[in-house]
Amino acid sequence: MVLTSSPRRALQSLLLHPATKPVLFTAALLPLALLIAGIARHTLGPNPAEALMRSLGDWTLRFLCLTLAVTPLRQWSGLTALARLRRMLGLFTAFYAALHFSAYAVFDMELDIGDIVADIAKRPFILVGAAAFLLLLPLAATSTNRAIRALGAQRWQQLHRTVYAIAGLAILHFFWMRAGKRNFTEVFVYGGILAALLGWRLYKALAARSRLKLQLGSDVAKG
Repeated sequence: MVLTSSPRRALQSLLLHPATKPVLFTAALLPLALLIAGIARHTLGPNPAEALMRSLGDWTLRFLCLTLAVTPLRQWSGLTALARLRRMLGLFTAFYAALHFSAYAVFDMELDIGDIVADIAKRPFILVGAAAFLLLLPLAATSTNRAIRALGAQRWQQLHRTVYAIAGLAILHFFWMRAGKRNFTEVFVYGGILAALLGWRLYKALAARSRLKLQLGSDVAKG
């Protein structure tokens, strides 16, 4: 199912407009600007450091969901120009993840490397969050066309499939963080979105493999 031709052409033209990427870039920085304004105005509550850290984690998950939604939405709608926005969304996922980890390192651990390492080893939810962040770094570092050419398309795709593991670790991190307060509503929302997006990819991969087997079987029968 795709959009009818007239709306699709209009949206495709909008997505290809030179201003689209700058607008997306500005919009993606808006959550950070609002958080900084909240710190300056003392409106982040009694524990602004914790509010900042958790909000940055929430935005990491949101950008991860948006990044993973690009391909299904592109294929469903026929808006091929959506693909040009995926890299920026992925980089903002890494950007907010880096800010989230930095806020933890600065406000919780006071940049004490020994304490950070000990805390990561001691607390499972910190461990899986740190693992997700570390796995995200190579994806951000190889997001350029030059990196794709250097790695080769196949190896680049294999590397970037680790985003599925990152999504699982991110949800587990979020679940354990909320477990202490027994507040799982948002966990189920984000988990459901990511499960649907990853399930769609699994379905497409299995369908493609099934078609390939049928084609090979047909070729053998003809031979």
